[in-house]
Order: sequence, then structure tokens, then C-alpha cells
Amino acid sequence: VQLVESGGGLVQVGGSLRLSCAASGFTFDDYAVAWFRLAPGKEREGVACIIVDGSGIWYSDSVMGRFTISSDNAKKTVTLEMNRLKTEDTAVYYCAVQSSTSGDVYFSDYRFFHLWGQGTQVTVAS
Repeated sequence: VQLVESGGGLVQVGGSLRLSCAASGFTFDDYAVAWFRLAPGKEREGVACIIVDGSGIWYSDSVMGRFTISSDNAKKTVTLEMNRLKTEDTAVYYCAVQSSTSGDVYFSDYRFFHLWGQGTQVTVAS
């Protein structure tokens, strides 16, 4: 049972990156998958979340209109497309899962996410 992130790197302001989160070892359809980020000196921040059965998507105000989250259930992968990147987007990005079978999904509260990936670094240079 694991999540593996990939796709981080160094990009200039205004550029784009695509992060992927590959899941294995569990029934993907029963979960919501979120991306969180952690920057030095800041608190962990929920960025985007998708319920993989298609019933819901959430974005933080800080990335709304710039980031897009999507899921490929056949590949058990969630992708975060990040456009018009800013220096303040620099952080380690983590994907995490929360069961959606109860019908209640807490999109941005990290306490409800029980499985986390190892993280991938995103650095946006000015």
C-alpha cells in the first residue's frame, strides 16, 4: 500500500510543472486524493483534492485558476497540472488519500488523510 509522487523540479516564474501520484495496493475508487505542500517556515497547506469517483473537486484559493487536479482511475494515478507558477508555490508537494466511502470528505484537513507519499520538491525561481 503506497503512494509515489513524481514530476517535481526547478522552473522559472510563470512556468508549468506536472506532478503525478501513483497509487498501489488498495481500491482506488473508494478514496479522495489530495495534494498538500510544505514550505520552510510555513504550515502544511492543502492545495487541491479530487474524489476519484468524480463526485467532487476542491482547490485552495491560492491555486484556483492556475492548478488542475485530475484522476486516471484505470492507471490509479492523480495528476496536478501547475501553471503560471509563482515563487510562493515553492514547497515539497505530497499526495495523500482519504476514504470517501462514508460520503464525508474533508478536502483540506490533513488529519483525515491516512496515507502519504514521500513528497517531491517544486522550486520556482524568479
